[in-house]
Amino acid sequence: MKNFDNFINGKLVPSGGNSIEVKNPSTGDIICTVPDSSEQDVASAIAAAEAAQHTWEKEPAAIRAKLLKALAAKIRENVEPIAHVITEEQGKTLGLARVEVDFTADYLDYMAEWGRRIEGEIVESDRPGETIFLFRRPIGVIGGILPWNFPFFLIARKAGPALIAGNTIVIKPSEETPHNAVKFCELLQQMDFPPGLINVVHGRGATAGRAIASSSRIGMISFTGSADTGSAIMSAAAKNITKLNLELGGKAPAIVMADADIDLSVRAIKASRVINSGQVCNCAERVYVQRSVAAEFVDKLSAAMKATHYGDPLQDQSVEYGPLINEAGYRKVERLVGSALKAGATLETGGKRGEGEAGYYYQPTVLTNCKQEMDVIRQEIFGPVIPIVEVEDLDQAIAYANDSDYGLTSSIYTRDLNVALRACQEIRFGETYINRENFEAMQGFHAGWRKSGIGGADGKHGLYEFLQTHMVYMQRY
Repeated sequence: MKNFDNFINGKLVPSGGNSIEVKNPSTGDIICTVPDSSEQDVASAIAAAEAAQHTWEKEPAAIRAKLLKALAAKIRENVEPIAHVITEEQGKTLGLARVEVDFTADYLDYMAEWGRRIEGEIVESDRPGETIFLFRRPIGVIGGILPWNFPFFLIARKAGPALIAGNTIVIKPSEETPHNAVKFCELLQQMDFPPGLINVVHGRGATAGRAIASSSRIGMISFTGSADTGSAIMSAAAKNITKLNLELGGKAPAIVMADADIDLSVRAIKASRVINSGQVCNCAERVYVQRSVAAEFVDKLSAAMKATHYGDPLQDQSVEYGPLINEAGYRKVERLVGSALKAGATLETGGKRGEGEAGYYYQPTVLTNCKQEMDVIRQEIFGPVIPIVEVEDLDQAIAYANDSDYGLTSSIYTRDLNVALRACQEIRFGETYINRENFEAMQGFHAGWRKSGIGGADGKHGLYEFLQTHMVYMQRY
């Protein structure tokens, strides 16, 4: 078992705090330990980031871009060892882990391309002889607090736009999945990455996370995770009026209309539900199917889910999904399924812990006869479970879809362009997918409504989250 340290100012730095054991969710075995960093550890990382930022922002954006491209190239040289670490500590399939690593490199390349594309504005003045300029400036030090479900990619999603915009960053990985961040820091050391630009402090949310969120020296906090944790971060940041960028939970509705390609909808919804064991905030969490095709849809989806192969992804690379992240995640899925069955839902397939498995496995599960008021429809499941509600028409489907605290992603399956356009106009979500699985593009803008977050990520609009405006009024004399 290895014991890892923080990465501050380009060096590995031990912490005086307690250690956190990291477990393989497939087996329960301890993989490594990382520090539960103290407030002083976080303050040291922020100081290093502050010192580096003053020099970094003066570099031309094209120079910053070259560094990001070099980092992307280094990641591509190390896909297999990084993917193995991700699978070991998080439980996703090796294939998906490889995709995550490749996508991380692509994302850094994409953000690097913005080095010559960040634009200001010239605004017309009311005064003769005056010119008004809008400049986009770095914010300073960014605090990045990461989740465990796509831990390696989220490093790039926060560090990429932060660095190309002239900021530096202090990252706290999830205590569930810190080893991939250690591998990331090893790559930085191998390429003599300028010290202080990226700093990594390990620890729990209540310790290291709170220290980042409450620091007056952090210019913006970018967090991905649950709505409850996002609310706690908002509270901690409030005294300093720190800018927030929050991607929080989701309860994505999938609407299946009577004219839909049923086979297509089954494939897409199943794929959207079992990817990463259903632990993805933007994947389909509830289905509204029009009553006239409900029987066909349920039969085909239940068969597809029942045939899903799951297990330890390091022992069997043919599995479609692995374990849930931990015992708490398993218990939440178990509670929501049990509550739905007690309230009158029907179990079509699954509904139990994986038989003969040592890890936190849950069977692929389909629930029918669900009602809008059930917890399984209203609360985020984060597991391989699909609850289904039958609806009469599009009006009812849209009303039920919008009846949620969350507003991240949504989808609809139909052959009717008018139905699709109406859904896009009336569904109150940040993203809508039509006749395809839920998965966003790096050039889009991944942002939620309501309790699904503040601000967003990706594309031009995601990059501009990491910049602030500076208006200059220049009078000719």
